[in-house]
Amino acid sequence: MLTVLFFLPVLFLLFLYPSKHNYKTLDILKKDLPELTNFVDKNGDDLRLESHLTVLGFLGETPMDDAILALNLKELVYDKFRGFKRFQIVVLVPESAKAQVALLEKELNQYEFLEYWKFGFGSKEDVLAAYQELKISAVLDASLKTSDVFIIDKERNQRGRLDDRDKNEIKRNSPIFGLSSYDCLEVSVLKNKMSEDVRILFTEYRQKRKGNFNSTSRRADDLKGDEKN
Repeated sequence: MLTVLFFLPVLFLLFLYPSKHNYKTLDILKKDLPELTNFVDKNGDDLRLESHLTVLGFLGETPMDDAILALNLKELVYDKFRGFKRFQIVVLVPESAKAQVALLEKELNQYEFLEYWKFGFGSKEDVLAAYQELKISAVLDASLKTSDVFIIDKERNQRGRLDDRDKNEIKRNSPIFGLSSYDCLEVSVLKNKMSEDVRILFTEYRQKRKGNFNSTSRRADDLKGDEKN
């Protein structure tokens, strides 16, 4: 019995050791995104990407029509990471959406005030320009809305996955495909992929603070040429 008790902590440490050294970071998909200089919140204050870990979204002119997108994002991402330093959700909308945003905020703040959730108001042209700066796979619809959200790091780099294949797809040598955005209509994507990727990014910053960060790519190091806009 004493022998078992002695070896249990050793086995536990051996179990943790590979996971620590196999840690891989979240891929940088696009560098140096512009600041949100043409957007302000409802109080007229400026919004910033720099020095924040941001989930960036676009809910268009009628955000209440798609409140489920915001509610999914709140419950599955915001509620999980709201206590982390410098985390924020920023949703860009045209100025014409102010009345609908007020209704949506009332819905989102029904149980508690969402301190780290901000709506940024700008012209339609500014919303479209901000979206087009991202590495994207689809265009905004006519109302400037998309169900996809994006991860932006503290240095204003867009993060994601250059290779989003699972183990079975890699084993079958399936063609490489990436993940540049996360669909708020897909609960499994928010719960699994996005939550995992935000957690990985926070782990990266924690390791940088401790001085033991290794910049090994999150996915295969030899993935190249996936830079479509």
